[in-house]
Amino acid sequence: MKHVIALDVGGTGMKAALVGAEGELLHRARRPTGRERGPEAVTAAVLDFAAELRAHGLSAFGEPALAAGVAVPGIVDDARGVAAYSANLGWRDVPLRALLSERLGGVPVALGHDVRTGGLAEGRIGAGRGADRFLFVPLGTGIAGAIGIDGRVEAGAHGFAGEIGHVVVRPGGVDCPCGQRGCLERYASASAVGHAWAAALGDPEADAADCARAVAAGDTRAREVWQAAVDALADGLVTALTLLDPRTLIIGGGLAEAGPTLFDPLHEALRARVTFQKLPEVVPAGLGDNAGCLGAGLLAWDLHAAVRPPADPPSPALPAPGMSAASAVPPVRDTTDSSEVTT
Repeated sequence: MKHVIALDVGGTGMKAALVGAEGELLHRARRPTGRERGPEAVTAAVLDFAAELRAHGLSAFGEPALAAGVAVPGIVDDARGVAAYSANLGWRDVPLRALLSERLGGVPVALGHDVRTGGLAEGRIGAGRGADRFLFVPLGTGIAGAIGIDGRVEAGAHGFAGEIGHVVVRPGGVDCPCGQRGCLERYASASAVGHAWAAALGDPEADAADCARAVAAGDTRAREVWQAAVDALADGLVTALTLLDPRTLIIGGGLAEAGPTLFDPLHEALRARVTFQKLPEVVPAGLGDNAGCLGAGLLAWDLHAAVRPPADPPSPALPAPGMSAASAVPPVRDTTDSSEVTT
């Protein structure tokens, strides 16, 4: 059975799958990154995990993977296949694509930024399916974005496209590690909300989920903290809408799990700010924490389509250039059984 390797490398753990030609999940697994042992150990763990996946595919399906896709955090040079920098993993200029290709017997390997890769999956097979233009914004520890155009995600000339978290929404405000002051992610990320709520309570253990529950319960202090974050988020998003004019705005990450507690005031704040701009459809992300792994699978199938001989039939998992993803990509079907999934 033809398949590819999909691997999503996070700060503490890795999620992986073998993905069939029609988007079906044939096998899933998880491993720790082992970052406490240093950046070289993390690289070794990624390579070993990928080799395990290749061996499983060969044993279970009678042939090795056709390609591999890997999503990693930090700064990624997609064109050179280099993980340029990741504070969480301690990486600097790791030639991950070349290392993986060598470990996997020379198969082609696609390397992508974790948020852009997750956005690719949300745009093709998740909440943005069928949208020719979308913006995916996950609200987690920080805030990033993925700009979707006709079934692909724009990386930019230098790999920094979509970094909406570093749009300045409060000039002269809180210092940001990026070197600016007043960046969006310092006010509207899950970590920012958690810090603000902890300060309001005087409880260092309080987090954004606690704040969301307090908002739903009618707590006045929580509503003030929450509204300040929503207002900052709306300011940043309106700037993005003005520049990009997406058809669909997909909000994911930890804050999106608050559901109407987030989306109701966010809709109101956006409507209050737009003038000539056309408001997009605003929807919650649909794939959860599987988005990065599923997107890595799509990257791998895209790469296989680009390098295979012309005589091969087109993969049903991929849209042709310029095609609507909705008409070309079937839904992901999970065909694993519980015995195949490791934690």
